[in-house]
Formats: sequence, C-alpha cells, structure tokens
Amino acid sequence: QVQLAESGGGLVQPGGSLRLSCAYLGRTLETYAMGWFRQAPGKEREFVAAVSWSGSSNYYADDVKGRFTISRDIAKKMMYLQMDSLNYEDTAVYYCAAAPSFRAVIVGTDDIEYWGKGTLVTVSS
Repeated sequence: QVQLAESGGGLVQPGGSLRLSCAYLGRTLETYAMGWFRQAPGKEREFVAAVSWSGSSNYYADDVKGRFTISRDIAKKMMYLQMDSLNYEDTAVYYCAAAPSFRAVIVGTDDIEYWGKGTLVTVSS
C-alpha cells in the first residue's frame, strides 16, 4: 500500500524559514521520482520542486529557485523541502507527490500517480 504524509507546515513571518517533510510508504515509491506542489487560495495547483528516485537530481520552479531546497533520504523513506526567505506569495497548501519518472513530476499534475493530503504554509506578519 502506498502512502504519502506531509508534515511541518505552519505560520511563519516573511523572510523566515520552514522545513516540510514527506514520509512515504510502499516499495513502489523506492523507484519513483518525487516532488512538491502547492496550491494557493483561488489558484491552480502548481509545481514547486522535484527530486529523482536516487536523490541525485533535482529541479525547481523559477520562483523558488535559490530559496527552496528539495532532498530525499532513501534509507528513512523521507523527502524534505527546506524553504528559506519565504514571502507572502508562498502561502499555500503544499503537497507531496510521486510519479514513475523525474520528467513526469516536472511536467505536471496529470502524470502524478500518488498524492499526499497536504500541509498548510501561511506566510504572514
């Protein structure tokens, strides 16, 4: 059985940092690429960052590049998103996702096979 569970969301001030975690279960995911997506109020879900199954490759959306860092611990079956220099536009529900290929995570939501339930990040003063 495949499961994805996010944690680490919360309230943070502009300029602050937050670290999201995604715990995953299921042998299928050991060979899957994974990533983070987010959905802000009134907007569509959008890609944030992707990491390959081995953790050796990553890719970021332009508006988070240089501020966010995605990583993966294969032994612990965990994925992380370190978010620094947060701003109001980063407020959203953040979702953990998994797909068979690295490209599938980057391309878009239609190719994602598994989703977590999301964790809310609110950037506010």
